[in-house]
Amino acid sequence: MSTTRTSKPARAGQYLALLGYLVFLAFPFLWLISTAFKPPRELASLHPTWIPKDPTLANFRQAFDEQPLLRAAGNSLIAAVCAALIAVAIATPMAYVMARHRTFLARAATGWVVVSQAFPFVLVIIPLFLVLKNLGQINSLPGLIMVYVVWALPFALWMLVGYVRAVPTELEEAAAVDGAGKLRTLVSITAPLLAPGIVATILFAFITAWNEFFFALVLLKTPEKQTLPVVLTHFIGAEGAADLGPLAAAAFLATLPSLVIFAIIQKRITGGMLTGAVKS
Repeated sequence: MSTTRTSKPARAGQYLALLGYLVFLAFPFLWLISTAFKPPRELASLHPTWIPKDPTLANFRQAFDEQPLLRAAGNSLIAAVCAALIAVAIATPMAYVMARHRTFLARAATGWVVVSQAFPFVLVIIPLFLVLKNLGQINSLPGLIMVYVVWALPFALWMLVGYVRAVPTELEEAAAVDGAGKLRTLVSITAPLLAPGIVATILFAFITAWNEFFFALVLLKTPEKQTLPVVLTHFIGAEGAADLGPLAAAAFLATLPSLVIFAIIQKRITGGMLTGAVKS
């Protein structure tokens, strides 16, 4: 069996490209953290530095004093958690049918799911607004949750179809030979192997809803119902001038839930995938 060896210059180039990509990804977040702890005179400096010379928490205090960040974070949390759980609950059985029964209808549905991801927000906001208006769900979190479920469902379905197809059908056939019914096979054999994929899909649906801005801006009118991304825009004045320090502090706090949740379940996702691979 022939093996392909990568030369040292090529390997060094790969590491440099990877390092450059990591720096590119990390730069906005690191600059956000640095800005959040800088006092006003350092923010106005013509020679900005990475590390604040005189770090302060005043930006965080000002952010909480000026805007209802906790209430907005609560609204975002409710909307994101409910939307992620409902979307995955609907998408999981649909994904199983589409993955296991590769009929023309299933292939057409998969193609439609992929195409629907290319739709811009402005294309769907008008019909969604009219539907929610008829349902009396404008300016309400349940209405926003319904929109997030509709928006997250294609992507959740697309992800879960791939996870279902990764589960060998031989395992289900072996369970059927041993006398297990369809429901018991799904619960005892398929569902545990799908668990990492379901958790990963919930995570991505949660992050999508947590960071969503456009639908929340259009559908939520009163300040009591607004989500965190909408409230962050209140740090920008009418003339477009941003209150940079408090805005950076609030934006930094807004990113923490996504990072914490991902850090908690990342190991479980990886471990679950490896377990599934061993079982298969």
